[in-house]
Amino acid sequence: MNLLLSFWRSSIGKKWLVALSGLALLGFVAGHLVGNLQMFGGPSKINAYAEFLHANEKPLWVARIGIIAAFVLHVAATITLVLQNKSARPQAYQLGRNVQAKISTRTMAYSGLTVLSFVVFHLLHYTFRLTDPRFKVIAEGGLLETSHDVYRMVLLGFQSPLVSGFYLLSVGLLSLHLSHGISSAVQTFGLESKRSAQRIRQTGRLLSGAIFVGYASIPTAVLLGFLK
Repeated sequence: MNLLLSFWRSSIGKKWLVALSGLALLGFVAGHLVGNLQMFGGPSKINAYAEFLHANEKPLWVARIGIIAAFVLHVAATITLVLQNKSARPQAYQLGRNVQAKISTRTMAYSGLTVLSFVVFHLLHYTFRLTDPRFKVIAEGGLLETSHDVYRMVLLGFQSPLVSGFYLLSVGLLSLHLSHGISSAVQTFGLESKRSAQRIRQTGRLLSGAIFVGYASIPTAVLLGFLK
């Protein structure tokens, strides 16, 4: 226990926790995207995927709890690090910081808060079905064919330009967050060198860009009428 507390109290320990939890969340984001892209396979594909998940509730809840724990740890460690850095940083050093680094740090904070808001809304919207009254008719055999007619739920949700706009904004900020976070994690693990730094940044941008395109393709396809 003392070892864990010492690890948490040290800035290096918290950086490792941010990096490790960030990698776990990146794995979830990538896996969730693979599931979401089943939309382009039609109703039977995505609905079969949803049925499979709900047929394995126990492993699903273990995964959910793990992701929630990683998310809480990531946020708590990041906030603590920021507060520690602010309290320890002299004013002269702060003014002498590179402007690009300041912008990057601020972007990480704002994007993190926006993504957190999006996660809460996404859960209320699709998991708990509290934001759209049309989802409530599922139990009564109304608009949706089955209790796991995810295809129809996604269409109904993204037909709203407001919902789609918020979704696109959130995944865009998430991608910015990932782009910076990937290179930061590599630095934390001591795997970055002067020769590899540029390649690592480019890889982070490409990966985060691919994630954005993948997630953004679904609401875009719904709004343009390609998914209906």
